[in-house]
Amino acid sequence: MQEKTKTRKQTGTFLIEGKRELELALKGGYQLQTVLFCPELIAIEKLPKIDAAVELIEISKEVYQKLAYRDTTEGLIGIAISRSLLLSDLKLPQNPLILVAESPEKPGNIGAMLRTADAAGIDAVIIADPKTDLYNPNVVRSSVGGLFTNQIATGTSEEVIAYLQQNNIAIYGATLQDSTPYFIPNYQEPTALAVGTEATGLTQIWRDNTKQNIIIPMQGTLDSMNVSVAAAILLFEAKRQRNFK
Repeated sequence: MQEKTKTRKQTGTFLIEGKRELELALKGGYQLQTVLFCPELIAIEKLPKIDAAVELIEISKEVYQKLAYRDTTEGLIGIAISRSLLLSDLKLPQNPLILVAESPEKPGNIGAMLRTADAAGIDAVIIADPKTDLYNPNVVRSSVGGLFTNQIATGTSEEVIAYLQQNNIAIYGATLQDSTPYFIPNYQEPTALAVGTEATGLTQIWRDNTKQNIIIPMQGTLDSMNVSVAAAILLFEAKRQRNFK
């Protein structure tokens, strides 16, 4: 996997499987370099509308099955040019709502958070101190296109905190320490909701730089929940307070 990540970084490209995902990538402004298609699985007239400059290559079913991560991607694989994902590239409205995830490792959790962010219609997702390549095929797959429908940026925790502070965006950190129930604070101001890993939660640098630490009260025996579920609860509470605008 590290070798594949290294290759993606060296080439500046990544793979996208499936017609819907390719269409969302194009809609999100991603540039395709090459499209591979299997005519046994998808007719050429059903391909997404792609620029004439994009190389179109016909492949056999056997070749497709060796390349594809999934069996349900309709015989279509795109090679896309990755983005830098810089904080400075974010275009935020006057009163943004942002999700920050510190050091998420599992591609499935990252993908689920991107789906949730899209469902909630928030303004950006920032990954602080990323441990996983966002263009990992499992992130692309599990986000079901959410990688392309959200504004996304990455940076170190120090960079992300400085960016939020410079833009007067209040940070609310989901953590056990010195916390208030998540439904108490007012999220109608410019807000960043920060979540950490399921194992250790937010690190000290985040806990020291929040406006308020928040907690989701647990009613059962276990003392934690999946990070993507926690993010969903927090985001939709913020959206409720904002009347889902």
